Amino acid sequence: MVLDIIFVVFFRWSVAGAAIATVLSQAAMTVYLVLYSTRKYDVLRFSFHKRAFDSAVFLQGCHFGLPPMLQSSVSSIGSLILQNFMNGFGTQTVAAVTTAYRVDSIIMVPIINLGSGISTLTARDYGAGRPRQAKKNLIAGTGIMIIVSLLLTAFVISAGGHLIAIFGAGQEAIAIGDSFFHRIAAFYLVYGLATAVRSYLEGIGDVVYSSFAGIVSLISRILFSYALASIFFNMVIAYAEAFSWVVLLILYVIRMVWKNWKMKNE
Repeated sequence: MVLDIIFVVFFRWSVAGAAIATVLSQAAMTVYLVLYSTRKYDVLRFSFHKRAFDSAVFLQGCHFGLPPMLQSSVSSIGSLILQNFMNGFGTQTVAAVTTAYRVDSIIMVPIINLGSGISTLTARDYGAGRPRQAKKNLIAGTGIMIIVSLLLTAFVISAGGHLIAIFGAGQEAIAIGDSFFHRIAAFYLVYGLATAVRSYLEGIGDVVYSSFAGIVSLISRILFSYALASIFFNMVIAYAEAFSWVVLLILYVIRMVWKNWKMKNE
């Protein structure tokens, strides 16, 4: 945020300034995390005088790390396509939806953190040979997720327009942003359920499928955007994302049912 202000406001580097600020802040975060973790945790320290490379661990790391990396790259390309699509609805829609997504990214934090909790507990119990306890974690986490998702839905539907106004948007942009929130917030429950099931799958090590489902969801969102634009106009941005969450939930539930059936028959 500080670099954004320095590069954009004072140096007047416009969009390039915002991009440079993002890259520099991410680099600084990476350096900090590496220095902090290596100083605090002995297991993360390495030396050239001892065996620091294990091919089996390296391959396992690639198995868990490459699929999310690929998904992230595809998501970035998809975001550019969707941004270009959104630009066609005019500056007011761009301002409203961009601001709404800023707010939405903060509102989604409880759902994302709950998902991380489900994944962590599932990995702990599944790795310790307690698959039943892992499923109990999913059930408990899903119950909490439903409550949180419904509370967030009620909050956003009632306060969406006010949240957009905080960022100094004009009346037209506020109205568009409020309509956007009314539509997408109704699907927070779907997103919450999809996050819970995805976290369970990732907890038992099924990260490849999770990344595959994320890519399919993104593709469906792009297709929905262009196919339904003539019906929903600028609100197609909200409906396309909401429908992609439905696709995501269906894919994850199918996979979970198949995985459970496979475990029972092994």
